[in-house]
Amino acid sequence: MYVIGTAGHVDHGKSTLVQALTGIDPDRLKAEKERGMTIDLGFAWTTTPNGREISIIDVPGHENFIKNMLAGVGNIDLALLVVAADDSIMPQTMEHLSILDMMQVKNGLTVISKKDLVEEEILELVESEVKDLIKGTMMEHSPIAHVSSVTGDGMDRLLQTIDQLLQDTDTRQDFGRPRLSIDRAFTLTGFGTVITGTLIDGSIEIGMDLEILPSGKTARIRGIQTHKRKVDKVGPGRRVAVNLAGIEHESISRGEVATTPGWLKPSIALDVNLQILEDSWPLKHNNTVSFYTGSKETTARVRMLDANEAQPGHHTWAQMKLQERIALVRGDKFVIRHMNRTVGGGTIVDTHPVRHRRNHPPVIRKLEIMNRGNQQDILVELLETSGPCNATALSDIANSSLEQTKSLIEGLKEANRIIQVGSDLSDTSVLLYSTSRWQAMISKTQSIIGHYHEENKLRKGIPKEELRSKLGISPREFTTALQRMQDDCLLAEEMNLVCLPGHQVCLSASQRATADTYIRDLHRAGYSPPTDSHMDSEILTMLV
Repeated sequence: MYVIGTAGHVDHGKSTLVQALTGIDPDRLKAEKERGMTIDLGFAWTTTPNGREISIIDVPGHENFIKNMLAGVGNIDLALLVVAADDSIMPQTMEHLSILDMMQVKNGLTVISKKDLVEEEILELVESEVKDLIKGTMMEHSPIAHVSSVTGDGMDRLLQTIDQLLQDTDTRQDFGRPRLSIDRAFTLTGFGTVITGTLIDGSIEIGMDLEILPSGKTARIRGIQTHKRKVDKVGPGRRVAVNLAGIEHESISRGEVATTPGWLKPSIALDVNLQILEDSWPLKHNNTVSFYTGSKETTARVRMLDANEAQPGHHTWAQMKLQERIALVRGDKFVIRHMNRTVGGGTIVDTHPVRHRRNHPPVIRKLEIMNRGNQQDILVELLETSGPCNATALSDIANSSLEQTKSLIEGLKEANRIIQVGSDLSDTSVLLYSTSRWQAMISKTQSIIGHYHEENKLRKGIPKEELRSKLGISPREFTTALQRMQDDCLLAEEMNLVCLPGHQVCLSASQRATADTYIRDLHRAGYSPPTDSHMDSEILTMLV
């Protein structure tokens, strides 16, 4: 199945076009019927001549409902940019095209609608204007179709063109991490809570538990429908309606994400590669913007990392400080608006960054690797900055399949770029480190133990829990790392104490004399404690 989204100015015939293609009226609200204008997202579906199932998301064209439009184009496979022959290019035509560019929609088709209302010369003039508009955009090399949704002229050819474009469109990969960006939540009598959205990155099935993020509420899947057909299981790239048990629809909001529990941590800050539109104005450091991704809208403060302001037509590095938490993964797209106008968008590079120094070359180098580096470089950088994790967690934060990640790990181990601590990569307790972080861990551990030996010359070693506390790592990481260092003969453990290899406790001559005297007193006293003999506690601990 493929998902298609409409785009274009208000009253350019998007909803009528969808109805002509599918036989389904996407305008479902009473106010939409009364006003003859799409207000919120509408949905329809059909099958192409070659048997491909398509879902169509119809978006509002009025500038007052731009946030609803943005909620509909987040995860589409193909865009239909609709331009009315009797109006030609209008403000929302241009803004919607910019949004499609920012969302990096890979496939597009321009539809000049209402051809029955104009003469052939006007139709040719509008097509010429459209060609000029789409130069340099994702639509530049896309076909242009002329149709009339009223007479049906051109509709069969349009559907065939859609079919051909989808033939060259890759189907969605199943990463095993389903994400449903929720665009509607409502209740149906006799069923209960229902959520709808486009499923990406994985599959869902009846009986599965879902976590609603960022709220953290959980629910169980009671039923699934796609195109009003009941199914037991559904894969990525489909429009779905999911009937949930154990949760009220009032507690779910548009923009939240439904996914399998435990793996996805909502973000409050994001590192991004930001592009400013050519016809926009400069965006300054610390400007506040409206931030859109998936079906979510929130406010964000833009912290520039390599400039004081982002110039029109240029890319820049920035960190977005979000007003509220959002569930995202690396590689997701976003759009920003400022002063009621779309000014830019881009790609999310890191979902849980630290606060960076501005204009700092190592920070920029790291971001460039995370954005454009090869997959091996990205994995090493993630381990370098995010710290050790298992293979499953690494595939999650890298937003790649587990099988692909494991294959890359093997190559990186051979190249000595990462260290595997533990034997079985499938074991979640086995941790992966970048080589430099592992060497830093060894150095820090040995330094702590060496300092302890200097400060406590008469003790065999540092207690394990004290060492873990000084390292500031979790019990799981400590146990795995300690075992690996013992296996590599970098330290030794004896009776819950950790020491450097070959470390021996030695008494000085005066300490040895004191100890010998005390031991003689013990022998002489027999079963009566020598209460008049006093012993240094450190020497006594060593003797024990």
